[in-house]
Amino acid sequence: MSEKLGIGDSFPDLTINLVGGGTLDLPGGLDTKYKVILFYRGHW
Repeated sequence: MSEKLGIGDSFPDLTINLVGGGTLDLPGGLDTKYKVILFYRGHW
């Protein structure tokens, strides 16, 4: 398991699979000044 991010830490580069298909590169795929990322587990 990876270490938690601390205050001032940079978000690591990663690629996630989207539900509707395709992928999203984070944080580079978010072309905005402010970025908020919410991971929702959903129902298992």
